[in-house]
Amino acid sequence: MSKLERLYHLHDILKQRRTPASRQELLDELGCSQATLYRLIQDLRDRFGAPVEQDPDNRGYYYDRSLAGGFELPGLWISPEELQALLTARQVLSDVQPGLLEDELEGLQQRITSLLDTRGLGLGGQPERIHIRHDAGRPVPARMFEDVLKALMQRQRLKMTYHGRVRDEKSHRVVSPQRLTAYRDRWYLDAWCHKVDGLRSFALERVVDQEILDQAAREVESEEIDGHFGQAYGIFSGPARHTAVLVFNAEAARWAAEEVWHAEQKVVWLTDGACRLTVPFGAARELIMDILRYGPDVVVESPDFLVQRVAEQARATALQYSG
Repeated sequence: MSKLERLYHLHDILKQRRTPASRQELLDELGCSQATLYRLIQDLRDRFGAPVEQDPDNRGYYYDRSLAGGFELPGLWISPEELQALLTARQVLSDVQPGLLEDELEGLQQRITSLLDTRGLGLGGQPERIHIRHDAGRPVPARMFEDVLKALMQRQRLKMTYHGRVRDEKSHRVVSPQRLTAYRDRWYLDAWCHKVDGLRSFALERVVDQEILDQAAREVESEEIDGHFGQAYGIFSGPARHTAVLVFNAEAARWAAEEVWHAEQKVVWLTDGACRLTVPFGAARELIMDILRYGPDVVVESPDFLVQRVAEQARATALQYSG
């Protein structure tokens, strides 16, 4: 943790506390030495004017409640991870949704630029130094994205024409939007579909047209949404009904084991440097595609139907070049 992060964290601790924080508590929270803690407290008090007080009885530190309410550290203080997320959000919203919230985003972009300047990382004269590629992403029309967002936040139903990829057919749907999901540089709408009377996920770039209806959206509990969309592998997953067991050879294991395939994945390293990865899944299509990109460097151990489908796909691919 950098000095800047510790300073912000210390401020956050003292601002939230209702009782004095002991020296040992602060040392444990900040992971620093006693001398560093004293320097941080001195910086807060003398450099930034923080209302830091020390309890005469237990020697703990706290903010004077009569002054702390309006006190904040100057500027926008964030961690490197949060800064990376803001830069990504800025790029995604300006590139993928051109024209959407243009004026508001300009102000946010200027604020981020100002923050970078204070950290000695100014981009003002060289914005090309940050380049986020969206090779696999597909653009979404600004008007359609805005309609979906309005229906989602105003809790209204959305009528849309959807062009499905698998059957290459258009269907008319009325859905109750539940949440927007950004996945692999694409936007998806998780919604209750009134046509099939169940939860479904829709790729926004496949929405042909849309209309916000003057009908209240059906509410679905977040636990049900997470249970349906979050248990298994991939975006069109459904509930997790199976567990894939994949064995990567020693060379591929160095990459595969460090990828986040799923929040519930398990990795076991084998004696020869290979690794065994277990991943929960429901629908197999997306998982098969990701397995095949490793070619002969991975073997599917189970379940049997997944072994068979991956083998069939591999044989069909080989036949394309057999001539």
